[in-house]
Amino acid sequence: MNIILLGPPGAGKGTQARLLVENRGMVQLSTGDMLRAAQSSGTEMGRKVAAVMAAGQLVTDEIVIGLIGEKLTEGGSGFIFDGFPRTLAQADALDALLKRSGQTLDVVVEMQVDDAALVERITARSTCGTCGEVYNDNSKPIPADGKCSVCGGTEFKRRADDNAESLKQRLMEYYKKTSPLIGYYYHANKLAVVDGLGEIAEIAESIAAVLDRRATS
Repeated sequence: MNIILLGPPGAGKGTQARLLVENRGMVQLSTGDMLRAAQSSGTEMGRKVAAVMAAGQLVTDEIVIGLIGEKLTEGGSGFIFDGFPRTLAQADALDALLKRSGQTLDVVVEMQVDDAALVERITARSTCGTCGEVYNDNSKPIPADGKCSVCGGTEFKRRADDNAESLKQRLMEYYKKTSPLIGYYYHANKLAVVDGLGEIAEIAESIAAVLDRRATS
């Protein structure tokens, strides 16, 4: 099963993707992770990525699609597209790639959130510098012993742009470029909606229910 997790920055897509990897053996295709890995891979595509990024230029959709295409050939129990597509043009490109690969996109899970609650959540967010586990000052504080509950790491960090003003700008960018995908996938009968503001376990259960329904439909 191949899926997209769709939602604004800070909606919890990365956290839910990690749970799907752990619980269902799916493969998370994060564009950021793929670009970093490609830079040091030594492959032809990796050299292209390294050259573009060294020049301070934006990586083209063509390169990202090429990286995703390489990953699709590796197989697995389904893919989670994380951070891609972000635009309608990218959605069309991904659809064409899946068709060429003999695969399909099964469902797009939109994680709906309230902007005000999202700002409150993000400005209190920190992550483990070792494994990326997400913590929140209000709902999931860093353990009292100062160690990550997943890996035991003691380095925690906050993103420089995890502040109210930066988040408002990122949300505006999302609404302008990425939110049109909601209508795109609704029209294609691929869209399912879950509440993205519940507890992590509750959201995971909602997503699991969506995937199970799609698998049997």
